[in-house]
Amino acid sequence: MNCRPLAALLVAGLCGCSSTRVAVEARAEAAGLTVDPDRYIVAGVDNEAGEDAGHAGSSPRGYDGLAVYGPTPHAQRLLHGLEREYGMREITAWPIAPLHMHCAVLEIPAGADRAAVLAALSRDVRVRIAQPLQNFTTQTSVSYDDPYVDLQRGFQRMDVPNAHPWSRGEGVRVAIIDTGADDLHPDLRGAIAQTANFVDSDVGQFRRDRHGTELAGIIAAVANNGEGIVGIAPGARLSIFKACWQLHDDADSARCNSYTLARALTAALDSRAQVVNLSLAGPADPLLRQLIEEGLRRGILFVGAAPPEAAQAENPLLQLEGVIEVADDGVLGGPGAPLRAPGREILTLLPGGRYDFASGTSVATAHVTGIVALLLAKNSKLTAAAVYQLLRDTTMYASGGDSVDACGAVTALIGHGICRDGTSGGRVAMH
Repeated sequence: MNCRPLAALLVAGLCGCSSTRVAVEARAEAAGLTVDPDRYIVAGVDNEAGEDAGHAGSSPRGYDGLAVYGPTPHAQRLLHGLEREYGMREITAWPIAPLHMHCAVLEIPAGADRAAVLAALSRDVRVRIAQPLQNFTTQTSVSYDDPYVDLQRGFQRMDVPNAHPWSRGEGVRVAIIDTGADDLHPDLRGAIAQTANFVDSDVGQFRRDRHGTELAGIIAAVANNGEGIVGIAPGARLSIFKACWQLHDDADSARCNSYTLARALTAALDSRAQVVNLSLAGPADPLLRQLIEEGLRRGILFVGAAPPEAAQAENPLLQLEGVIEVADDGVLGGPGAPLRAPGREILTLLPGGRYDFASGTSVATAHVTGIVALLLAKNSKLTAAAVYQLLRDTTMYASGGDSVDACGAVTALIGHGICRDGTSGGRVAMH
């Protein structure tokens, strides 16, 4: 991906829409912010309500005929005043409607201590939030040994075929916040309702991105179309929000930051997503935490990737009450522990109409997101706590590793149906 100079960064613009798909491109070359990242911070001020609308916001808002949410003159004056007083330079700014906040990525003065600048801003009564511009990574795994063993093994292991007579996730809105995805892949035809790019305006790279394509295939690859594989929830409608940029053409690794993720999370909230897939890891981030908490208050379910156990890492971004955390193959821990789902050698999609195997907690997370869509299609009012407990109570215990059970969860929710092991629905009491 070619990055333009920082001076060329522009605020996001909205594209036209059609009856079948909505596309939004962010003009800010966010990947350019990776150069000397310690020079940048994120700051936000109150965006008081007013009739004066500025430039387009950071999300697909407005396609339903609503007015575009923009920064107020008061908020703009506050930010400009902060820039002058602290010697900072605005790189890009965007309003966040769900938080009634106007945010900016700011470059601190050369040679300045970022911690000291942030401490001063945090004490400034005009500032609602001040934090570093932090980096995040998608969760990937080591390569597999035998790529052709047990085609769609996760699909079979979770007994998805016996769940499909009762639910295919019909009409459930799933947002994938990740890299781009191949929206022209034959096995995604009709599954993607909306795309947005908060990294750059490179449509070709968007469609060449691997990681998001893999997740989209696991969640919602089209069924009964004579092509490739079947998604966990082939009836779901996907929104692909690109917040991460692929680091290498032939690998899944990708990077995101506070700015791109905030834009994508705002888009997910505005798109009225019912479940959001976050197959990534990173530090605690105050702005992203507020956006996730706002989504939880609105009843949106968030499914996030647990960190690899071998790395002994933490993922404080997603360790929030209400976020459904997922780990790959292993043994289910005690109450509150991450759910388990297949994450090794899972057949899925690759850009260019191709297929291959993928492994890692990202894959496991997508499996659970797909099952959540199956459940929401039967009861759209389910809370995160209820979904977690249902999936935990119906988890299959096996010596090779525990796993969520799609058929067990769906039949338990609806109170009838028979699964592969002969277990009948209604075995779990929902409260």
